[in-house]
Amino acid sequence: MSGRTIGWLAVVLLCGCGNRDTTPVPPPGMIVIDGGAYRVGSDEAERELGYQLSPPVVREQRWYDAWESPPREVRLDRFAIDRAPVTQAEYGAFVAATGRDAPGIDSLAYLRQGFLVHPFDEVRPYLWQDGEPPRRLADHPVVLVDRLDGEAFCAWRGKRTGHRVRLPTDTEWEAACRGTASRVFPWGDQWADGRIQADTTGTAAVGDHPEGATPIGVLDLAGNVFEWTDASMPNGDPVLKGCAWDDAPGTCRCAFRHGRPVGSKHILIGFRCAADL
Repeated sequence: MSGRTIGWLAVVLLCGCGNRDTTPVPPPGMIVIDGGAYRVGSDEAERELGYQLSPPVVREQRWYDAWESPPREVRLDRFAIDRAPVTQAEYGAFVAATGRDAPGIDSLAYLRQGFLVHPFDEVRPYLWQDGEPPRRLADHPVVLVDRLDGEAFCAWRGKRTGHRVRLPTDTEWEAACRGTASRVFPWGDQWADGRIQADTTGTAAVGDHPEGATPIGVLDLAGNVFEWTDASMPNGDPVLKGCAWDDAPGTCRCAFRHGRPVGSKHILIGFRCAADL
């Protein structure tokens, strides 16, 4: 062995360059999604499955044909996404630290939004008091937040961890849900009752349905709340992904999306954050 080779090996051993772990460390509470090719959107067969699992009004109005994107392959860089939606307690820490208004809406503003479904009496249990979330809902997803609230929370969290934290794009969100296997639901291609918080009367604690997680452990991508993304529908409204606690199975597919105005606040809508790696 030459002297030059011995010298090089010494440098490698001293600096640890021979076995450096280059795996990026995501912010706490996030799971890494590998970069690569992912299929997003839905074809006719998948939408037809959705209609079979949906009530008549959805089939009659052809929601999925109108709102879901056509199937396509996208290439994504590696990123990280929250293991679960942001909770009421986590958002409470943000409100306390920044002085941002607590989540909420009054009855007139709620009526003006137009997409009611639930009367305002069902909103009241989710209203905060004196800047604090309802105690029994502390570990449930935060609701009554608009997209600007979600963006502000993610940016605040990023400053604390030293990462660029933001809302996920709709394609990132769907890639995390589908995986490289292009699953229809977070767990696979077949619907199974009881796996998620859906077709029920309110939110659940995040993580209450581990059987509805993706194979790598991302929770509540179906059920509990719709989630704001950093993407827009053709009409310019932000894209919401996922399904909520009152939805039927057909809506709870990874491909489903719809839009609402930026300032919308509802008991069906929350968010999670993503981060660049």
